Amino acid sequence: MPSETIGVIADRYAGALFELAEAQNGLDDVAGDLRTLKAMLHNSADLRRLVGSPVLSRAEQGRAIVALAKAAGFTDLTTRFLGLAAKSRRLFLMDAAINSYLGRLAARRGERTAEVVSAVPLSQDQQDALSTALRTAFGGSVAVEVKVDPGLLGGLVVKVGSQMVDSSLKTKLQHLKLAMKGVG
Repeated sequence: MPSETIGVIADRYAGALFELAEAQNGLDDVAGDLRTLKAMLHNSADLRRLVGSPVLSRAEQGRAIVALAKAAGFTDLTTRFLGLAAKSRRLFLMDAAINSYLGRLAARRGERTAEVVSAVPLSQDQQDALSTALRTAFGGSVAVEVKVDPGLLGGLVVKVGSQMVDSSLKTKLQHLKLAMKGVG
């Protein structure tokens, strides 16, 4: 399926979930569930295989994802949404649907989202300082999503909208390598 089509379908699912959550005054609860699910997807190859497997039946995927949602303490709305996605063979859209939902919520609140990748986990104090610096730099509220990529070796990569600041050691070493190649 082309990525444009995936984005459109994921956006429709996210829009429907957003409207239902809004009607039930559960926007934040569902957002919390989705952030947890996103982290689970990022950290578990088994879960990624489950949501992307064409081998598993709809019923098998549905039972597994609903059991996971219940074990994680997700709201009833999120659990039913995941069950519907499994029944419709749309679990593979979850990452894109989560991003769409969280984007809608941020837009509703006038927030920007900053994706931060660091070589090591950031302490809560470091995350708070980063949030403060981003609010100062971009004005207004900035929601920070932190991921860890040991391949960066050190430093951070910060992306807010279409702007990116890459201060990772990996990138600096790549630039140094290119500069040295140019020296003859």
